[in-house]
Amino acid sequence: MTNIILTGCNGVMGRTITDIVREDEDAQIVAGIDITDDGTKDYPVFSSLKQCDAAADALIDFSTTKLLDELLEYCIEKKLPAVLCTTGYDKKQLEAIEAAAEKTAILKSANMSLGINTLMRLLQEATKVFTAEGYDVEIVEKHHNQKLDAPSGTALGLADAVNAAAGGQYDYVYDRSQRRQKRDKKELGISSVRGGTIVGEHDVIFAGTDEVITFSHTAYSKAVFGKGAVAAAKFLKGRDSGRFEMSDVIAAAK
Repeated sequence: MTNIILTGCNGVMGRTITDIVREDEDAQIVAGIDITDDGTKDYPVFSSLKQCDAAADALIDFSTTKLLDELLEYCIEKKLPAVLCTTGYDKKQLEAIEAAAEKTAILKSANMSLGINTLMRLLQEATKVFTAEGYDVEIVEKHHNQKLDAPSGTALGLADAVNAAAGGQYDYVYDRSQRRQKRDKKELGISSVRGGTIVGEHDVIFAGTDEVITFSHTAYSKAVFGKGAVAAAKFLKGRDSGRFEMSDVIAAAK
């Protein structure tokens, strides 16, 4: 049994994870952290980590970047592994996360989906084959009309996976509207679509002469991210320190 503290428990992802864990025989949430207690949880909810006295095996964070300092301090003091799912950390915060990983186990990933992270591994193998043969690489991502950033962090993560496997030869191109020239072979195009209630779609296209290979991932609900976070918490249980990614969770599951 993995005992979990959930920060941001009343948010959309907090409610999603609560539902997922409720059906999981190998995990339970022993405490939640949020500004207010909406009275719907079957576990105690504290307004701050400082008030939380629950014994746990891991913490899952889907809250806000503003909570990071308090969260890292708490996890270091308790030697509590943390799954950081919040995005938008600045450079100083990212450095603090790396420093904290020397004292307690921390897993941070741009996307918690097991599918996306497995796709990244597959892309690295595919890239070695297709880019050596001169295939062009394009990424198209689609999200709902309320999403603020473009391209998505996941699209950038996929691009980074491709580029790393290709030896860093690609330059990312987000807009060709101001150009009137042929596509450069060292371009990696990333396009964004925003509309409706699309949860998340990502296509990675390898386009060669007379042949196109497309790797696609579609998220139909936010539950895929919650399931990945819970799997990560189980993976971190019992680990003293270290910086981990979702790729480590996937590798351990083999």
